[in-house]
Amino acid sequence: MRFSLDDLLADLPAEQVEEARAFYGSRAAGRGPSTPGELQEVRAKRSTPLPADPPAIEETVEAGGVRVPVRIFTPAGKRARGVYLDIHGGGFYMDSAARGDVRNRELAEALHLAVVSVDYRLAPEHPWPAAPDDCEAAARWLVEQARDRFGTTRLMIGGSSAGATLALTTLLRLRDKGTVDRFVGSALQFGTYDLSARTPAGRRIADEYFLQAYAGHVVDRTLPDISPLYGDLRGLPPALLVIGSADVLLEDNLAMAGRLSAAGNDVELRIYPESPHGFTGHPTAVARTALSDIESWLLDRIVQP
Repeated sequence: MRFSLDDLLADLPAEQVEEARAFYGSRAAGRGPSTPGELQEVRAKRSTPLPADPPAIEETVEAGGVRVPVRIFTPAGKRARGVYLDIHGGGFYMDSAARGDVRNRELAEALHLAVVSVDYRLAPEHPWPAAPDDCEAAARWLVEQARDRFGTTRLMIGGSSAGATLALTTLLRLRDKGTVDRFVGSALQFGTYDLSARTPAGRRIADEYFLQAYAGHVVDRTLPDISPLYGDLRGLPPALLVIGSADVLLEDNLAMAGRLSAAGNDVELRIYPESPHGFTGHPTAVARTALSDIESWLLDRIVQP
């Protein structure tokens, strides 16, 4: 059997690949904060998120005794044909749901979706399990309220980086409670699935501060609620995994795609050439193509009977 990474790359026009190669070749590789002091400094310097038009509706929802702030977008003048639960990235320790307002407004209008984004609590002030508790609460609220609130029961979930990790742990929690069947798809962008540093992929990020900030107090980080790669992955909704070929988490995503498939799930892995971690947030044609591909995949999940 012949197996190479080139066989798995998304088929993109050569000019898009060359543009991405030139773009990333001209900029220094990024790295997250490595100490609590650096984290506070980076937080303080973050720009104010751009507002969406129309703006988000800000609410606090509750399920299972947990209250969590959310930001809600509905398509202007149209009935929502599904609900997408968005979980933002930021290493479990940075950013907010508002950072995704413009993109979530675009998603709501393009696909005629209601989009609900979760303002989960951040580490290190609120380490695990605060973030997955908040994400689960938002998901359970949708399971209970989506029909009355949005007129639909077709639910999807997704996120980028830490948000993808939290989306998958949320699905595992819902599966164990018998309610995951309400979700018809999950779009997972460059998540990290082994936070234990026990696999070769996990050891590549073993010195990252976000691991300590989020789950450093946990002796065994192979708990599936922290590192979903170690979980029983049976019975999950269809999943799209999106990753760049230059992402430090590529091997982690390859492993997760294999485990999801081996567990009997419908899984699609898309690897975008010349692209590092977080690439869908960058101003490249490859990023625009990947975001369009994600929208198309979500739309297919919405319209399927």
